[in-house]
Amino acid sequence: MGRGRLFVVSGPSGAGKSTVCKQVRRDLNINLATSATTRPPRKGEEDGREYYFLTLDEFEKRIENDEFLEYANVHGNNPKQNPG
Repeated sequence: MGRGRLFVVSGPSGAGKSTVCKQVRRDLNINLATSATTRPPRKGEEDGREYYFLTLDEFEKRIENDEFLEYANVHGNNPKQNPG
């Protein structure tokens, strides 16, 4: 199998990352990685499609098991400082 390419789309919350990624995915027929979050799903969102929606406990267990490439404290929800 050949090597693929990795593109990172980064920006603050609300900057339009999802909108850009959806359009690029349609235009180029590529796959996107799905992130995990501890926030509840918004109307119309499905687990495993927009995000993997995890409890804080599940999130922390995945950190301990080294299952994430990266994770971050977003909007004050730091798994290591805010135990469930």
